[in-house]
Amino acid sequence: MTMNASERTPYAHALGEFARRETLRLNTPGHNASELASEALAAFFGPEALLLDAQPLLSGLDKGENNPFDRAVQAAADAWGARRSWFLTNGASQGNRMAALALAQFGSAEQPVITQRSAHSSFIDGIILGGISPRFVQPTIDTQHGINHGITPEVFAQVVAENPDAKAAYVISPSYFGAVADIAALADIAHAAGMPLIVDGAWGAHFGFHPDVPENPLALGADVLVSSTHKLGGSLTQSAMLHLGEGTFADQLEPLLESAFSLNQSTSESALLLASLDIARDELEYGHDRIALAIASADRLRDAVRASELLSVVSDGFDQFPDIVTHDPLHVSIDVHRLGRSGPDLREALMDEFGIYCEIASHSCIVALVGPGMEFDADFFVSALVSLAAPDGTSSQTAEVLPLPAPGEMKILPRTAFFAARELVPVKEAIGRISADSLAAYPPGIPNVLPGEVITTEVVEFLQAIATGPGGYVRGAHDSDVSSFWVVR
Repeated sequence: MTMNASERTPYAHALGEFARRETLRLNTPGHNASELASEALAAFFGPEALLLDAQPLLSGLDKGENNPFDRAVQAAADAWGARRSWFLTNGASQGNRMAALALAQFGSAEQPVITQRSAHSSFIDGIILGGISPRFVQPTIDTQHGINHGITPEVFAQVVAENPDAKAAYVISPSYFGAVADIAALADIAHAAGMPLIVDGAWGAHFGFHPDVPENPLALGADVLVSSTHKLGGSLTQSAMLHLGEGTFADQLEPLLESAFSLNQSTSESALLLASLDIARDELEYGHDRIALAIASADRLRDAVRASELLSVVSDGFDQFPDIVTHDPLHVSIDVHRLGRSGPDLREALMDEFGIYCEIASHSCIVALVGPGMEFDADFFVSALVSLAAPDGTSSQTAEVLPLPAPGEMKILPRTAFFAARELVPVKEAIGRISADSLAAYPPGIPNVLPGEVITTEVVEFLQAIATGPGGYVRGAHDSDVSSFWVVR
């Protein structure tokens, strides 16, 4: 039976109906949904956007039993096979903080949480806010391209065995570059040890909605899935979802996640973002042809890259990494080192000279993301990229990423260090002190120093080498050459 719009996208449909009503809005937002109140906003966004910008808690939208918003959230839970879902208007960052705060109350405060070291900064924020004791596990690293992937079941099992008191585990799949970890095996290991597995699946919102993309992590045994729906799911920027699986730990986790949501939730959530989540879920669930179209477009781009003597496809070499079981076809990672210019330099040049915007770059590659329904001229993209080659025709290999130094010992909890009295000291005085801040060298983008860890000579030398090298920088550094550090006083 064919569903009508009010059934397919209940919240978005109800919001559209509300916007078309003749109303006099003397409430927030202050533009009063009127061109009279804000001609500039109406001229810039269009009057329709003002009419759709409804405040929360309105009957017929998100208030009352079985309201359209609740039905939209339930539709998302059904689509992802979740016990419960949450719509988020502060991105997957909100979901990561929710997960961390829930884990802080799961089990005892003394029990650690096994955490992939390349965790997004928002999960580290959650570790700080929740007072969590992390036990980090390093992902595999592609030193040629300066990117990190996932963790193998063997490494994960070893870390679990070394931390028998751990209460939960947090991993990432897919990676920023589309590498997919063996979530089913990781979930089995976690569950055998009596702990839930949280998966940051930010880059795989479309997973499970087409036979030619990887499976949804919830279907593989993950207990919680953080999904950045705006990335490749099609919703508006800053909208995301968090999904709770139907697993052994669901009864314990659900109230903790709901409490964490209430701490992170805005009381003025954007109706535009919420409606975009409803529409994106519908297009993922019923838009197999749109995903197929994107896969075909991405395949054409990969073929055009392979046809060039100066470029290659990074994922063609993923089989050399034991943690990668498959890759996302909507991520197209391109090795550009033969062009004689760094990835970040080429990414900027593509934007400035051709109006082509790619997602990210490492020192030797760039990543293009192809969203569902997207078609474009792959040959134009490749010809534009190749035209940016260094004029002297050099094709020298870009230096590999330096070996990662072991992080310093964690002397105090990240929360304690982050909120402690701090002082800025020269690098020579910082060695041996406890860091009050986070620093991560790019490439490969894994935190090298976290609050509570001792700053070591090896880490300092690594950070300074990356900061002064071509295309490198250190996120969180007080100065560009990493000559001073914030330490616990």
